[in-house]
Amino acid sequence: MNTLASRFSRNAVALRSDRPLSNDEIAQVAPSILAQGAHESRSARYSYIPTIDVLDALRKEGFQPFMVCQTRVRNEGMRHYTKHMLRLRHGESDGHEANEIILLNSHNGQSVCQMLGGCFRFVCQNGMVCGDTIADIRVPHKGDVVSEVIEGAFRMLDRFEAAAEQREGMMASVLDEGEQTAFARAALALRYDEGKPAPVTERQLLAPRRVEDRAPDLWSTFSRVQENILRGGLHGRNANGRPTTTRAVTGIDQNIRLNRALWILADELRRLRG
Repeated sequence: MNTLASRFSRNAVALRSDRPLSNDEIAQVAPSILAQGAHESRSARYSYIPTIDVLDALRKEGFQPFMVCQTRVRNEGMRHYTKHMLRLRHGESDGHEANEIILLNSHNGQSVCQMLGGCFRFVCQNGMVCGDTIADIRVPHKGDVVSEVIEGAFRMLDRFEAAAEQREGMMASVLDEGEQTAFARAALALRYDEGKPAPVTERQLLAPRRVEDRAPDLWSTFSRVQENILRGGLHGRNANGRPTTTRAVTGIDQNIRLNRALWILADELRRLRG
């Protein structure tokens, strides 16, 4: 089944599937991935990195795309060059979580070619970013980029074992009510501006959306908070006391930044609890 968000946010559209995406499906959502050249604003020194060539090379090595999105732009002329993101998997998953390599690029100077480690939870169809556990690989727009990306992707596969150990440690760490509340409070501080009251409470972030997430362990707590804060849809009150509903955090940069910060927060709590 494919899940298409025609308005992934004000700034992006996205598509996630339970099977590998074809180029035709990718083109419908993120035409910038299939761009045939850099935007005309780029100088001769700018080396164009064709994302579709990188993707095709990764496919030959067993990496398959399961999610794609690109930034929404006001200038239609930038639609085929703007920042985009792919989430790829290699091999089989355990049915609970799947390791994903996050590939970012653009053709207008907005972004270097970048790779991050990610994790996808099947129960909530939610994509996470593995904090700073897996190296953030950046490939400048020059040289043999395709080979560098493939080499980096395999290096990242070797690092997923460390992320799995962190997940297992979080699952084994049971939090009391006060610790869960403290985690949710820290998450609110990451999401909302200092000096202004958050529109929702810690209790709302901790509320499970499904039976599977009711457990008090750190992994379940992290998962509840991450899903609630990034997906939005929670009813609260703004700084003026008026009713409001929280928005999903789906802009590419903001989503990755907050996702990474939440993972690091959860892992630091795991470390502190030994």
